[in-house]
Amino acid sequence: MRKKLSDAQKQAMLDKDAPRLSTIRLIQAAIKDKDIEARSEDNPDGVSDEEILGILGKMIKQRQESARMYEEAGRVELGEAERAEIKVIEDFLPRQLSEAEAEQAIESAISATQAESIRDMGKVMAHLKAEFTGRMDFSKAGTLIKKRLM
Repeated sequence: MRKKLSDAQKQAMLDKDAPRLSTIRLIQAAIKDKDIEARSEDNPDGVSDEEILGILGKMIKQRQESARMYEEAGRVELGEAERAEIKVIEDFLPRQLSEAEAEQAIESAISATQAESIRDMGKVMAHLKAEFTGRMDFSKAGTLIKKRLM
C-alpha cells in the first residue's frame, strides 16, 4: 500500500496534477502520524495495510461530512473540492462490496459468530471488520445487522 501511494505521488508530480498530489500528501501525512503513534506504543513497523485502509475510510467520511456542510452553507465550490479529494482517496481502496455482497457477508458473519440477539452485534461487527475493512460501509452494515438481529 505504501509503495502504491509513493508511486502515485511520483506520477502526480510528473503529471503536474496539483489537486491529486495534494490529496496524496494528506494521505501520507495521516499515515505518518499513525506510524509515529504506533512507534510510541512499541510497534516499530508502524501501521499495517489494514490500518491504512481504516485511515483512508476515516478520511473519506470526514470529507463527506465537510462536503455536506459546505453545500448546506452555499459554498458549492468547496464541497466540490472535498468530493474531488474523496475520488482520489477511493483510488487507493479496494473495490467496495455491492449491497447484495454486503448482505451475504453479514449473513455469513451472523452464522459464524452464532449471533442471536442485538447484544451479539459487537461480535458480528468485529468479524466483519476483520475481513472487510476498507471494502464495506460499516454504518450501513450496522443498520442491516440491527434489522436482522431484532
